[in-house]
Amino acid sequence: MTVLMQAEALHRHYPVSGGLFGKPGLVRAIDGVSFVLRQAQTLAIVGESGCGKSTLARMATLMEPPTGGELLIDGTPTATASEAERRRLRRNVQMVFQNPYGSLNPRKTVGAILEEPLALNQRGDRSARERAARAMMERVGLHQDHYDRTPHMFSGGQRQRIAIARALMLNPRIVVADEPVSALDVSIQAQVLNLMMDLQDAFRLAFLFISHDLGVVRHIAHDVLVLYCGRAVEYASRQDLFAAPCHPYTRVLLAATPSIDPRHRKQAVAVKGELPSPLNPPAGCAFASRCPHATVRCTAERPAWRGIGGRGVACHHAEAM
Repeated sequence: MTVLMQAEALHRHYPVSGGLFGKPGLVRAIDGVSFVLRQAQTLAIVGESGCGKSTLARMATLMEPPTGGELLIDGTPTATASEAERRRLRRNVQMVFQNPYGSLNPRKTVGAILEEPLALNQRGDRSARERAARAMMERVGLHQDHYDRTPHMFSGGQRQRIAIARALMLNPRIVVADEPVSALDVSIQAQVLNLMMDLQDAFRLAFLFISHDLGVVRHIAHDVLVLYCGRAVEYASRQDLFAAPCHPYTRVLLAATPSIDPRHRKQAVAVKGELPSPLNPPAGCAFASRCPHATVRCTAERPAWRGIGGRGVACHHAEAM
């Protein structure tokens, strides 16, 4: 299957001022993350708040350059691409944002919102752009009489349909979805997820799906990359990850997912402590201070990324999990 995006040891660091008396520091938001995204597949990026998911999404959409490593889109290294090539790559990677109430211009009609990407890229005349917008509205389940309405007249689920339609107007090959259903009612989430999967089948789209909700990920993902404190800790197919997680942090995330199964509730794991500071990450495993299986080696030596049973994992004791 065609590889559309490939990340190789991506880093994104932000220099911060130390203030009047402090020393300057460096926030390691992403610290050596690799993944592969294939056509018509969904790669879910999961982890708790502050782990670097949204930073990774901004790099994938070329909003921010990496400070280390390499990002390839359609086999093209983005760091050395010409400006014209970068513009072409940006058109192939579109984004759906988390908040449908804030991502749409409240002063524009649905028609104008959908036609704007075409106008900015000089695609078609006014009549052609309107036909394309109306056709896309139909694909995402919006009525034709919605064309002249403004976003405040719609529910959250309808607004996210508009946002998805806007992302598809340039016929991208990759869509980065940053928590696209977290702001929606639970009753609407399944509808939007099913729509995304239908569109994936119709257009052969690849989704980079950012989420903290493992229940949602289980519904839509093909592969899952688990982040912790800016580092990748496990990378596996959905089936393998949910059936037998290898990293203790992945086990914690799965145990924290609500379930009506009483056996699952008995397996819940209580985790103490807070995320390490990205300004001063630990020398060893970032999860060591919270891990019930941590040893002296875990606190002193950063675990190497290695393959185990068809997956990638960064844990000294993964075989014993």
